[in-house]
Amino acid sequence: MEELQPKYAVLAVGFALGLVFGAAVQRSNYCTMGAISDTVLMGDTRRLRAGLLSVAIAMVGSQTLEALGLANLSVSIYRAPALGWAGAILGGTAFGFGMVLAGGCGSRILVRAGAGNLKSLVAVLVVAIVALMTLRGLIASLRRPFEQATQIDLRGLGASSQGLPDLLARASGLSAGIWQTVLTFALGIGIAGWALSSPRFRRERTLLIAAILVGLVIPTAWAVTTWGASDPFETMQVSGLSFVAPIGEGLQYLMFFTGASLGFGAASVGGVIAGAHVAALLSGQFRLEGFRDTSDLLRHIAGGAMMGVGGVLALGCTIGQGLSGLSTLALGSFISVGAIVFGAVLALRWLEEGSMAGAVRAVFRRT
Repeated sequence: MEELQPKYAVLAVGFALGLVFGAAVQRSNYCTMGAISDTVLMGDTRRLRAGLLSVAIAMVGSQTLEALGLANLSVSIYRAPALGWAGAILGGTAFGFGMVLAGGCGSRILVRAGAGNLKSLVAVLVVAIVALMTLRGLIASLRRPFEQATQIDLRGLGASSQGLPDLLARASGLSAGIWQTVLTFALGIGIAGWALSSPRFRRERTLLIAAILVGLVIPTAWAVTTWGASDPFETMQVSGLSFVAPIGEGLQYLMFFTGASLGFGAASVGGVIAGAHVAALLSGQFRLEGFRDTSDLLRHIAGGAMMGVGGVLALGCTIGQGLSGLSTLALGSFISVGAIVFGAVLALRWLEEGSMAGAVRAVFRRT
């Protein structure tokens, strides 16, 4: 039994990180979709600054751990030499649009479900089912040829991965290590500096603390899964935090306990729900909330479906690509995040304008 201990230790840490994440998000109202909505509709950048501060912390922390040999980001899915640009654009746009319909990004609907929101619970279940269909089921038969036809193998261009340091090293002649240092601190300090430049945001202590905690969760996840993957008796994937495929894998584990294995991602999903539930109970904010009408139900189902297929195509959600992916400095992650933001803004304008044509005009007119 001793050889199994690293696996269970990684699962326990994954659940604990989920607890911290879920409690922090529930108490602070931290949400990427909410940040985009606040910024676009009201000009309020507090939650946007919180999200960007998390990005800066995750990026600097993860890159520092990699430089110290404590995190092996080179084997993560985000650094793969096959650049799925089409999946990043289409999947990211679909995910961003869907999270507006569902009332929150992947992490937020988990948190709301833990706090008693039945609408988010339905959205979570739909995300899980559609993500599994896209990974291994009916939609996978369409996804695989699409990815094969649109991926760019960067090894043919002389690059070993899609990490920006590797790509810039190939283009400039400077070493990847130099570019890693320059990008990490230029982006990290620049993003964190802008986020903290607002006195109004700095006064939001709960949101500020949540942003720091969320940012620290990412490098911790990389480090613990790197340690777990070093065990020769276990086939464990080095990963950060993400909330689309792991939601589906968690549902699969609950349904087929004897034929499925529990991974770090699914364990963290359970921790997020549990952490949000405990935080809501302790703060007196736990309450059951149902759908207003049939259109509300259909909107959440459609949003969950778009998030499920989009998150798989884009290789992650606002946390998976927006924090874990960006922390690896992968080109595909920047493309995916840009597409997610575009999809969310498009959905907000669609709800505002009442038509897709009006939404498209509004997006390009106001940007």
